[in-house]
Amino acid sequence: MTVLIAAPILLVALAVGLFIGIIQAATSVNEATLSFIPKVAAVGITLAIVGSWQIATMVEYMRSLFQRIPTLFS
Repeated sequence: MTVLIAAPILLVALAVGLFIGIIQAATSVNEATLSFIPKVAAVGITLAIVGSWQIATMVEYMRSLFQRIPTLFS
């Protein structure tokens, strides 16, 4: 469940970091903010797109957990 919820954000951050790293290696520019700012922007956009799905998945999971509590003690 955790992997399913975190995967979109982690994959976007990985892809953007890899892309910026390749560009920095090709141009010999080693500026830390050049990789940080695009990653933060990409993760923010990803959260805006898939955030509602992530919340809905977590809420459904918690509902199923709470519904199973009575069956644990009987």
